[in-house]
Order: sequence, then C-alpha cells, then structure tokens
Amino acid sequence: MKKVVVNRRSFLKGAAVAGAGFAFPTIVPSTVFGANAPSNRLEMAAIGIGGMGIGNLREFLRRKDIQVVAACDVDKNHLNRAVKMANDSNKNSDCRGYGDFRELFATEKLDTVMLALPDQWHALVAVASARAGCDIYGEKPLARSIKEGRAICDAVQRYNRVWQTGSWQRSRSNFHQACQLVRNGRIGKVAHVEVSLPNARGPRAVQSPQPEPSHLDWNMWLGPAPWRPYAAFGSKGIHFDWRWILDFSGGQLTDWAGHHIDIAHWALDMDTTGPVSIEGSADYPINSQYDVPNSFQFKCIYADGLVIDVASKPKRNIRFHGENGKWIDVWRGGIRASDPAILREQMGPGDDPLYTSRDHHGNFVDCVKNRKLTITPVETAHRSISVGLLGEIAMMTGRKIRWNPETEEIIGDSSASALLGRSYREPWVL
Repeated sequence: MKKVVVNRRSFLKGAAVAGAGFAFPTIVPSTVFGANAPSNRLEMAAIGIGGMGIGNLREFLRRKDIQVVAACDVDKNHLNRAVKMANDSNKNSDCRGYGDFRELFATEKLDTVMLALPDQWHALVAVASARAGCDIYGEKPLARSIKEGRAICDAVQRYNRVWQTGSWQRSRSNFHQACQLVRNGRIGKVAHVEVSLPNARGPRAVQSPQPEPSHLDWNMWLGPAPWRPYAAFGSKGIHFDWRWILDFSGGQLTDWAGHHIDIAHWALDMDTTGPVSIEGSADYPINSQYDVPNSFQFKCIYADGLVIDVASKPKRNIRFHGENGKWIDVWRGGIRASDPAILREQMGPGDDPLYTSRDHHGNFVDCVKNRKLTITPVETAHRSISVGLLGEIAMMTGRKIRWNPETEEIIGDSSASALLGRSYREPWVL
C-alpha cells in the first residue's frame, strides 16, 4: 500500500472541504491522532545553515511538533548537510533544497521559518518571510541598520506574524534572576549600568582576490552588500569571518548588543524605548581587511537620567549599580551581587514576576500555536540592537548623537541621519 503523507496545511484544507458538505467537527480531539497529529505539526524551512543555523536546525529537528520540509543556502555544502539532517530526522527523503529564498517562497507553503544569515541579509529575508505568511525565528542582531530594523517590525505587525529573536539569554535562569531582582527593586533605583562586550579580532592584511568556490554562489552571498571579489576573509572562512567587515556586520558590537544590551533593557523595563544621547570613541584599524573597531566605548543617557556605558572588555558582563553601593553582576557563567543575600530573595505578592522561558526554541513554537508574544519579540530586538547601532554611528562620526526614541530620528545632524539606513546593491530593494 502506498504511504500517504498528510501535513498540517493539507489536513486543514481537507477538513475545510469536508466541512462544506458534511457534518465535520470544527475541533478534532487530540485523542484521535495524538499530540503530534498532522494538524499539530508546523512545517518549517531553514534559511541560512552555517554555524548558528545548524545549531538552530538541530533544536527544531528534535521537536516532534516541527517538520522541517525545506532548506535554503547559497553554499551547496551547507545545503546538502541540512537536507540530509532533515531527511534523517524525518525518516524520509522529502526535504527540498533551494539556493534562492525567492524560489523557496514561490514554491513552498510554510508555517514557520528559521533565519540565520549574515547581517546584510537579515532585513530582506525577514520581510519576505513575513509577507509569505510565515512565523519567524530570526537570529540576532535584528538588522544591520535601524531603518532595516523598523522595516522588519512593520512587516511582522502588518502580516500578524509571531517573531522570536535568537537572543537566548532571556531563557537562561541566571539572566532571568538578575533582571527580575533589578526590576523589582532589590538593589534600589538603578542609575548606572555597565555593559561589557568582547573585543574584535586584530587587523588582517587585505587579501588578493581568489577563485570563487564551485559550491558557493558568491554573488548571492553578497546580496545587497557592495560588490567585492571573493576572498576567504580569514582562517575560518567567509561563513564566520564576515563579522569583522563593516559591509556585513558591526563586529562584536552588533554581534553581542542583541544579547547584553537586550538584558540591560529587560531589567530596566526599556524594551520599547532607547537613549536620548549617545557619544563615544573607537579604535578603527588602518590598511586592514577587517575594518570593524578593535576596541570601543560609548555612553548612552536615557530620558530619566539613567546611564548605560557600553565598552569592549574581557569580562563580557552586565553590572547594574543600585543604591547604597548595591549591585548585581551577571554573565554567561553566572551571577553575583554585592550582598549574596540579595540572590536568595524570592518574589512576593507585590512583585512583578518576569516572563519565564527555559526553552528558547520551544517558547517560539508555543507562541506560534497560541499566537502570544515570545520572550524576545521583534520590537524588543529592534530596540536592543538600535543602541549598538547608535553607538556605531556616534563612534564613526566622532560626534555626540541626540536621538528621539519615539520618532526614531537623529536630531540636528543630517550626515549622521544618513547612517540610519544602508544603500543596497542592485537589484535588491527592501
């Protein structure tokens, strides 16, 4: 007998047809098919399947309520690996492979997508995903520019999509605990926060052009970024070392701002706002293929006087300074406080408990089903990376930036305002 594969969309379509002419229940009890019935599985495509993409793909493949039916990457080696992973997990050979996301969206009817691309691609593919009716798990930083980030937010809202950002620190207990304690006044009013991010890599000599690998569509990899001849970028190749080139990324600043500035905003209930002034400086390499800052520091002042200092330092932590010498320090390795008793305090009836998640990918899937906000929704991600991008603008111009977080405009500086967006190489248009 021929095996019939029923997916979520075809099941729902069939249910609608049956309901048109026959008595068909509008709700099918889970006992009929089980928790992982066709009507409950979400069809997903993975777009961008390098380091983070493969990690995310593994997380989604282990879930029985997700079916990865398609993969897309400009590197055939990455694509073939992802298709094999999906087929091995699905125990079939049905996963389709694509080299162009436009063809994927023209062909597939999907519930969800996982996006993990170089930063210059984030806005174009995210907006296309929302337009295609997909709920989106998208890697941080949200976008390479503030205008691109706003375009993603607008698209997610316009098409009523669920968005989860890969800022997974919110789903870790130590970060959640730190933010909950700060937000509920356990160290008093916070007037100063120190955010420490890693340094970039050192200078690298400009490489001579090299032959394009046969397995890579180099023109498509560049996408909207300025044209340049192919080069490997560094010892880890283009799929990692693009992070040190401004055409594609802001280096460790934009790589980590979506994590640590995100945590600072969460603790201070500032997920939908931003600073009013930003100033700082950076050490930019000279005559180097890597042109992101070697080191950097900038100060952000918020409307209520709060100061967030962001700097490249070895520790990679967030320290909240409260009243009477109290502080809380949190990083990926742990949490500590000026008085250990602070960390033993529990939330009481008058406290405001924070949104809790201990499974970042699972939180996304749950929210796709119940249509609620994820723990790191799109507006939150936009506001987090906006701080890093404003710091980048202040350091590149060498001037203090005055910012209106309500209108998202730089005040009184037209040349700095021009850096809020990025020019796209033809034929790409956002």
